[in-house]
Amino acid sequence: MAIVAKASGSSFVPCPEGAHAAVCVDVVDLGMLKVSFGGKDKTQHKIRIVWQIADVMPNNKPYVAQKRYTLSLHEKAALRKDLESWRGRAFTEAELQGFDVESVLAVPCLINVMHQKRDSDTFANVTAVMRLPKGMEAPKARDYVRVCDRTPEANGDGDSYGPPPNDFADLDDVPF
Repeated sequence: MAIVAKASGSSFVPCPEGAHAAVCVDVVDLGMLKVSFGGKDKTQHKIRIVWQIADVMPNNKPYVAQKRYTLSLHEKAALRKDLESWRGRAFTEAELQGFDVESVLAVPCLINVMHQKRDSDTFANVTAVMRLPKGMEAPKARDYVRVCDRTPEANGDGDSYGPPPNDFADLDDVPF
């Protein structure tokens, strides 16, 4: 069977810039990836956290934003800084011994998105994650299927929608 490559344009629309109330819809284990930093190559365990905002794209599906992290709670790790900001408190020593990152699924937050242009593409980068302010309404996750739950037929064309995993309407019940 032939494997045919085509030159096709992308219809991807990046998440709008600015601060958005969001809800976590996925935590994806990317596994061990080779990364280069300071001219040195190394292998690190990476994850991706995906959020959905209330605004919708032209196809009526909610925008998603995502950020890739090294799976580490080291004091300088971006994951730790964002989780502590999201939680509104620092990790305890006991929590630093092991924290289930999937506990953030369906948890609302406030994200800040900034656009970055690279060549002719525009990328939406999540630059901050924090606890949703009291009184601000959390968006409801909708039409999203977690990467680990997708069928083999899903072809990565952005059709990642299905039922949301959980619903935390009361922020005092946030599990992390």
